[in-house]
Amino acid sequence: MAESKLSERAPEPVGAFPHAKRVGKLLFLSGIGPRKRGTPDIPGVTLNDAGDVIDSDIAAQTMAVFENVRFVLEDAGATWGDIVDVQVFLTNMKRDFGTFNRLYADHFAGPGKPNPTRTTIEVGALPTPIAVELKVIAAIQGG
Repeated sequence: MAESKLSERAPEPVGAFPHAKRVGKLLFLSGIGPRKRGTPDIPGVTLNDAGDVIDSDIAAQTMAVFENVRFVLEDAGATWGDIVDVQVFLTNMKRDFGTFNRLYADHFAGPGKPNPTRTTIEVGALPTPIAVELKVIAAIQGG
């Protein structure tokens, strides 16, 4: 039986979907971006008065996404170490991949880190003015 999970710490979903859905010991996260809960603020994004992006810091956005993923995992009973697969969506591969990849390696690769499988895709746009979004699957070890 599938069970929907919502986090009180991660940003509110931008559509009619839960933060995650647990099926047995698998936890499927919806796309997670860098927004902050309860505010229109997006770390690493500067907008002009018309709402157009005038500056984008992929490092700040990436770190905010990692924090939001951690919030959803923890609030659904999983840990960072339970991550088994990550899908990465970048809006500008040429500009952002190097920085993203370095930060990703710091948090996912190496001894004691989850070292999940990964796919990175460039997309034309994401639902809000963000440059990165993660789709994560975790295999919950406990409970």
